[in-house]
Amino acid sequence: MRLMRGRRIGSVVAVVAVIGSVLSPVVASAVTDNTTITATIASVISVTTSDTVGISITPTSGGSLSSSSDTVTVNTNSTAGYTLTVADSDANTNLVSGGNNIAASANTTGSPAALANNTWGFAIAGAPFDTSYSAESNVAGSTTKWAGMPATGSPFTLKDTSSTATDDATTVWYAVEATSSQPNGAYVDTVTYTATAKS
Repeated sequence: MRLMRGRRIGSVVAVVAVIGSVLSPVVASAVTDNTTITATIASVISVTTSDTVGISITPTSGGSLSSSSDTVTVNTNSTAGYTLTVADSDANTNLVSGGNNIAASANTTGSPAALANNTWGFAIAGAPFDTSYSAESNVAGSTTKWAGMPATGSPFTLKDTSSTATDDATTVWYAVEATSSQPNGAYVDTVTYTATAKS
């Protein structure tokens, strides 16, 4: 009788143990989710120039040409590159000294040519201009090619790129052809370079 009672108690304990394990809370497995971090870098661009270009001319009766250059430097982080243009700062493209003028050349950027007497112009190396330029001083009969500076609102594209730029320099040349009939003085005009980041 005692043995049977002992067995009965043992089976009851076993049943209680099984029920206890079934009622225990189930531990959840690990879950994950992701967050994407996006840093958007804005496109920036800067342009600097030599600020002034000085051209000294000793005129002659037949005409004398002198030229000098400006360096335009662009920096941009735009992976699409940039465009660089130039135009006169206003509608008056003459070099002016008081009431006297030196007219912008009638030569176009599509057909640059030697400067006529008492005119001024600009150029960059490469077609449709000459392949290269160097400073000229009081040259008679110069055949270098020049074009008249376009007025504001009609800029000429100096450069068009397709990648980022670090200290990317463009040399722009300026020249004046003058005869001894041109009144003396400092003749001044202002041009505007515009560097635009492409998107």
